[in-house]
Amino acid sequence: LSILAREPGRPFTRAQLLDMAYDVSYSGFDRTVDAHIKNLRRKIEPDPRNPRYVQTIYGVGYKFAEDGE
Repeated sequence: LSILAREPGRPFTRAQLLDMAYDVSYSGFDRTVDAHIKNLRRKIEPDPRNPRYVQTIYGVGYKFAEDGE
């Protein structure tokens, strides 16, 4: 969440999020990010099925919405 929230509106790829979250090279699955995003949405979104804050950018990755746009 802190990575996304530092730059609201900027889309991040899964690879970028993994690189920024781990100091060492991560050799696992990039779908790990999806699982973390799902859990994060359950905690912060009023309706996780229609996210306001952590949004999916199809074909790119995820972004933190500016002002819950």
